[in-house]
Amino acid sequence: MFADIILPIAFDSFTYLVPEAMEGQVVRGCRVVVPLGKNKIYTGVVLSTHNNKPKGVEIKAIIEVLDEHPVVNEQQFKFWQWIASYYICPLGDVMKCGLPGAMKPKDENALKEASRKRRAQKSDFASEDGFVYNNLNEAQKTAMKEIEESFTTKNVTLLHGVTSSGKTEIYIHLIDKYLSEGKQVLYLLPEIALTTQITDRLRQVFGDRMGVYHSKFTDVQRLQVYKRQASSMPYHLILGVRSSIFLPFQNLGLIIVDEEHEQSYKQQDPAPRYHARSAAIMLAHMFGAKTLLGTATPSFETYHLARKERYGYVQLTKRYKDMQLPVIEVVDTKEAKRKKEMRGLFSPRLIEVVREALEHKEQVILFQNRRGFSSFIECKQCGWVPRCPHCDVSLTLHKKSSSLTCHYCGYTCRIPEKCPNCETSEFVEVGTGTERVEDHIAQIFPQATTLRMDLDTAKTRSQYERIISDFADHKADILVGTQMVTKGLDFDNVSVVGILDADTMLNLPDFRSYERAFQTLSQVAGRAGRKSTSGHVILQTRSAESEIISQITSNDYWHMFYNQMLERQMFRYPPFYRLIYVYLRHKDDHLLEHLADDMGTKLRSVFGERVLGPDRPPVSRIHSLYIRKIMIKIEHSASIEKVRQALLAIQQQMLEQAVAKSLNIFYDVDPL
Repeated sequence: MFADIILPIAFDSFTYLVPEAMEGQVVRGCRVVVPLGKNKIYTGVVLSTHNNKPKGVEIKAIIEVLDEHPVVNEQQFKFWQWIASYYICPLGDVMKCGLPGAMKPKDENALKEASRKRRAQKSDFASEDGFVYNNLNEAQKTAMKEIEESFTTKNVTLLHGVTSSGKTEIYIHLIDKYLSEGKQVLYLLPEIALTTQITDRLRQVFGDRMGVYHSKFTDVQRLQVYKRQASSMPYHLILGVRSSIFLPFQNLGLIIVDEEHEQSYKQQDPAPRYHARSAAIMLAHMFGAKTLLGTATPSFETYHLARKERYGYVQLTKRYKDMQLPVIEVVDTKEAKRKKEMRGLFSPRLIEVVREALEHKEQVILFQNRRGFSSFIECKQCGWVPRCPHCDVSLTLHKKSSSLTCHYCGYTCRIPEKCPNCETSEFVEVGTGTERVEDHIAQIFPQATTLRMDLDTAKTRSQYERIISDFADHKADILVGTQMVTKGLDFDNVSVVGILDADTMLNLPDFRSYERAFQTLSQVAGRAGRKSTSGHVILQTRSAESEIISQITSNDYWHMFYNQMLERQMFRYPPFYRLIYVYLRHKDDHLLEHLADDMGTKLRSVFGERVLGPDRPPVSRIHSLYIRKIMIKIEHSASIEKVRQALLAIQQQMLEQAVAKSLNIFYDVDPL
């Protein structure tokens, strides 16, 4: 007897001999311990058993069976196989992503001991008895009714509600409805920071029927949630980020994808490079469940499908309790700089508005979409710029740690005392990050207390929670942050939002730049005036007269969408075409150039003019590997399976060449 085993590496499966003593134990979905190579041991999942002995290879035997019953169910296997097929990656990559790290241990005894200690501690999911959840208002009741009606004919519905319109209250009532029918619900959020705010709110309503699942939990904590979901007493409601779609659901009835437009739902590295929104819709389809997509700024793909009536569409146009949308005031920084009125990134008008808010004991959020102190340093004499030795990027200055850091590979070094090129010791700091904004605040508003939220200050779950909690409790007057502060956070006392430099988002060389800028800037503006006041937003830009700025200030999503769609249709971009990026990586840049040209030729022989490239991406070397990118534009009518087969066949042809021994090829389907 033989078994095909999925291992957490980039292959579909490996075949092993099943010892006679294990024949009744090795079943589909169970974990086993197997050898690989000369001295490696892996924990894998049984994909199938059979009597077909592979020819021409040495077959090793399974070492140990870890489970009495399957830990991966049939629905999960079906979902894994869809992910592997659609996103063109091996099953092993999906298994590695789909199971908690603690389910792939090298020391099972250590895992069991850690799990025993964890169970002895107080439960993370204690309920509060006697809590009664209220006041949908009339607009929310209408939206709730329209969603329920939409679900009678559509499997997916878009809830398009302005910021602070009360979408979460609608979600809670929908969850309660599905739980009362004996169904499970998955509530997806794009960022771990958001789960921190909403966990307590949902726990008050649903108590210990709710589980929380995300990557900031320990391996043992994630394992506990996974095991409970596979048990006879699973959580009815799971609140989590994108990895939650891989949990073993049994009776899924509803998936809510909140802030569905967010880029965080797309897994970038490593494979599988899946989009949790698309995967969630497929997962719901497999269960015969419904999907609700909620946002104030829909992705073009979602809004396009809603307009074509493929998805249901429900709109909320008023804020909760009829609060007014924030007033967005545009400040022309080009003119202010000409008059020499700017203090760093602060215009006189922004300083005035922030000072008024602080005098009234109100809070302020300042958005700067770049972390660190400055983008890079430059020798004042010769123009030398320190660069990462492993990546094709300049090093970002982090002044508080007196270091230069690569934000791609993590390489860090001390700030040089002298320029190695001309030996002068004078450097110019170019660009402004959140750390530098903090310094400016201390100079302009010395009495204000400040918190900073970016990847440097919020690396861990506890750091996330402390920043959010401290700002919510008004232990700080000003919160400075990157895109983390745009993602649906809800603070009662914020009256002013300052967007320090809108142009960094508007001028990106990407066909989605206007869509993303509208979404990000509208979302951060929506953090102002969420409870007691209408709010005031200062949007600083050097492009004050541009059409996109006018659309943002008037919240004119429709015209922004319409204008961009005309361009996308003309140039064959999503949502009219599907994109697939083919990436090639190699340590030898010259050889990679040759191999990429060869693969481009082979792709054109199959896909014709749908193929663009190969090109060097903006960052063409990461982790000492050079990169080339080829873009393929595919009609929606084309079979993704035939496309996949053609790509894998060409990949095989490439890798069979002797010179391509160390070539790495991978795919990004529906890239962002």
